[in-house]
Amino acid sequence: MTEAGRNIKVIISGGGTGGHLFPAIAIANALKRLDTEVDILFVGASGRMEMQKVPEAGYAIEGLEIAGFVRSISLKNVAVLGKLFRSMLKAKKIIRRFNPDVVVGVGGYASGPVLKQAQRMGIPTLIQEQNSYAGVTNKLLARKAGRICVAYEGMEKYFPADKILLTGNPVRHLFNNLSALRREALEHFSLDAGKQVILVLGGSLGAGTINTSVGSGIDLIEEEGVQMIWQTGSHYYDRMREMTEAARAGCVRVAGFINRMDLAYAAADIIISRAGAGTISELALVGKPVILVPSPNVAEDHQTHNAMALVNRVAALLVTDAEAPSILMTTALKLVKDMSRRTILSENIKRMAIGNADEIIAREVLNLVKR
Repeated sequence: MTEAGRNIKVIISGGGTGGHLFPAIAIANALKRLDTEVDILFVGASGRMEMQKVPEAGYAIEGLEIAGFVRSISLKNVAVLGKLFRSMLKAKKIIRRFNPDVVVGVGGYASGPVLKQAQRMGIPTLIQEQNSYAGVTNKLLARKAGRICVAYEGMEKYFPADKILLTGNPVRHLFNNLSALRREALEHFSLDAGKQVILVLGGSLGAGTINTSVGSGIDLIEEEGVQMIWQTGSHYYDRMREMTEAARAGCVRVAGFINRMDLAYAAADIIISRAGAGTISELALVGKPVILVPSPNVAEDHQTHNAMALVNRVAALLVTDAEAPSILMTTALKLVKDMSRRTILSENIKRMAIGNADEIIAREVLNLVKR
């Protein structure tokens, strides 16, 4: 409650991808654990995944008609400017109506207009920067932000040092006892306890390059006596399943989406993954050796910067998207057989893990209200 005796009100803005949205929902859940009476409103981009996922998580959401700029010179950017102007006006109306005590921005199209209007209206704001390379919008909003929660060290080059708090990224709490789940995990996926396991993850929507690269190397998996759990994404699932069946690769378990990620992580000896900020935070807690294949289709090449933060600490291997078709599977098979290198990567990525980020950030949100 506020000093005036009413419930604390918080707007959480942003989304667009799972990397932005799931940390936002984790922060909201943590706020509810700390103060069951807190009122939370999400503001997202109309037509994006948050408009479905947020209500499913039990929270109200309002949408802004907003989109990102096309990076090349294009007439489409004129329409984007129009949407941005209308979104600024709607964000102001939403803020006036809801009357929040604090506004949180997690990144994504809707985050900028909402935080900007809140700052103009004198409402405290908190930025949750998930990447190791700060985006343009967050850098512009940082000067007037009350607190900036980051997932990587060295962010002083982007933000005022006195506003930064190293919190890590909020992730799912599934990783406390993975070693104890190993037997159950192998049974769940019908895997052989005597063979090593590669886990392939392309993000919530799948990754075309990773799927193509893995598909072309299925014969190598069989030849080397290794097993694989392969999350393709729903869009690619039918094609990848047919490819696996045609190759008669009985050592490969194909899934469009894995519901029991704790068991997938427990079964894995090494992991191939994209390099989204939330994913990397999760992988650090898992503590398994990782090969990162950054997506080239992300604004400001965030995923490559995220991956390099690990590579520079010998905490992961990097295969570029362009290199993946020719070397990804051979790199994975070489790593899964190299116990010494796996141990080094595992120990170093574990050192980068930060737990309880959701509650740390939620406490900072409530502290801004008190301040």
